[in-house]
Amino acid sequence: MPATVRTRFAPSPTGRFHIGGARTALYAWLFARHSGGVFALRIEDTDQSRCRPEYLTELLDSLRWLGLDWDEGPEVGGPYGPYIQSERLALYQEHAARLVDQGDAYRCYCPPERLAEMRAEQQRRGQPPGYDRRCRALTPPQRAAGEAAGAPSVIRFAVPLSGTTAYDDLVRGRIEFDNSTLDDFVILKSDGFPTYHLANVVDDHAMAMTHVLRAEEWISSTPRHLLMYEAFGFPPPQFAHLPLILGPDRAKLSKRHGATAVQDYRDEGFLPEAVRNFIALLGWSPGDDREVLSLEEMIAAFGIAGIGRSPAVFDVEKLRWMNGVYLRALAPDRLVDLSLPHLQRAGLLPGGITETTRAYVRAVMPLEQERLRTLSDLPGLTEFFFRDDFAYEPKGEQKWLARPEAAGGLSAIRESLAALTEWSEASVDGAVRETAERLGLPAAQLIHPTRVAVTGRTAGPGLFATLVVLGRERVLSRLDRALRHIAARSSAQQ
Repeated sequence: MPATVRTRFAPSPTGRFHIGGARTALYAWLFARHSGGVFALRIEDTDQSRCRPEYLTELLDSLRWLGLDWDEGPEVGGPYGPYIQSERLALYQEHAARLVDQGDAYRCYCPPERLAEMRAEQQRRGQPPGYDRRCRALTPPQRAAGEAAGAPSVIRFAVPLSGTTAYDDLVRGRIEFDNSTLDDFVILKSDGFPTYHLANVVDDHAMAMTHVLRAEEWISSTPRHLLMYEAFGFPPPQFAHLPLILGPDRAKLSKRHGATAVQDYRDEGFLPEAVRNFIALLGWSPGDDREVLSLEEMIAAFGIAGIGRSPAVFDVEKLRWMNGVYLRALAPDRLVDLSLPHLQRAGLLPGGITETTRAYVRAVMPLEQERLRTLSDLPGLTEFFFRDDFAYEPKGEQKWLARPEAAGGLSAIRESLAALTEWSEASVDGAVRETAERLGLPAAQLIHPTRVAVTGRTAGPGLFATLVVLGRERVLSRLDRALRHIAARSSAQQ
């Protein structure tokens, strides 16, 4: 094995790119970066009936969004390419033929109908499913007859009928398998495409992989792979099988727990650094109580020894909390850049993005930044900054606008604000408090109805800062609207 650590992420583009795959990619990437090694991306697209170009595009875009660059692979090349398995068919066919010549594999001519009947009978008897090795016992003349008849065939690996296969998993320790529990699995399909088992072993050796980090579900495949490594005479890489990711109900994470595709989280307004930080902690610990780690801190701390065996629970509320931490730390210009698409999709910026619009959004964002947990929260939090036709919260309307003295207080506030020569937070604050003192009222008796009149809400960012950002003209217009609303309400009740 080479001295340099070489890891890979080898996804199949047969569906959307999910959080589980992202965590596998992240761990392999972190291990390579921590070790000063190489991280390769290999596309395992041998299941041609299920692979789709759009899934591959989403996969690559998601990895880039997460900041997981690859040293070798599609679009960047490398010394062991091509890195797309459908472009390596001759290599797999050559290795399958080699195993047949060695007596470690054989051609199987069983038609699909026979295999289906065999499985049905095994189920009826309560037996574990598996090939019955009928073609393993064929004589040379029988094989020649099958070839002469042109019958479709697959190549199966001849698993030893006795003994054990064992290895030391870097996460789970010593694992042993009884060879008698393994069937003779297919390594090359009748269309000339390899199965996952053959292509995986051939490529990991050909690409000089030293460490294979993959999901727990592949543990049962590991003895098959080790037997092929032995048959080829290849030294196997070291294996680390990662713990399951469960939903809050302790069931395997699925769509019923919410979004599972990485791009869904992007579209919902999660930041890549927050998602990356969160999934890093789904099964791995830096060895202390830290929860918020920069990418540099994760690279420095990462090690396979920190990966646990127990399933990790995906708690979306914890992710929202972490995303809020990262959102609050964003620089103003980046926050604006990320916010604009969400505001546009919500129809809050119908005039497009002008420099004036951008400057206004930049003034609004600091007022709501502390309350953000995802960028998709923005339209709901900030709608009143962009629309004058908002509804008044029923609770606020009843409590503050329906009071007999509401109209008089708002009229006085409007007069004081209209007379200001300077529109600043200090001058607005002073005007409101001076008006309250002149009317013999606590300042709160004017602040609360003013907030409802100008924003439609009973809670939000600081009122005086909000009024300054809204601007004098918009504030006075909204006070007029509230006064008309109070008058109409009063008239309707008479």
